[in-house]
Amino acid sequence: MDHRLVREGYVLRCDAPSLGLYLVLLTVADADGVSFYRDQSLCRLLRWSPVQLQTARRQLVQAGLVAYRHPFWQVLSLEPEPSPGPPVGSPRPPEPERPASREEVTAILADWRRNR
Repeated sequence: MDHRLVREGYVLRCDAPSLGLYLVLLTVADADGVSFYRDQSLCRLLRWSPVQLQTARRQLVQAGLVAYRHPFWQVLSLEPEPSPGPPVGSPRPPEPERPASREEVTAILADWRRNR
């Protein structure tokens, strides 16, 4: 489980039943986060009514934790944390070196052969 669920407030966006559904979806999803559990199966497993499932689903979708398109669920990756930029006033990092062109390599080799 990603610690950002707590640290970035995802758990505060959902009530306890929605988080229970999220836990179930995490455990039954395949490697791509996809679950094929039908609504009836989830309601039976969680002992919920269809309305309770719809409410929990809506919260998880609004929180950005799952995507849903009947009949598929997908547990989503949390948005990546923004990488901190360079400190204010710091010099720009150097541009990455580009590979030498064919002409430059030919000239370097010719110069090397002359000076050998």
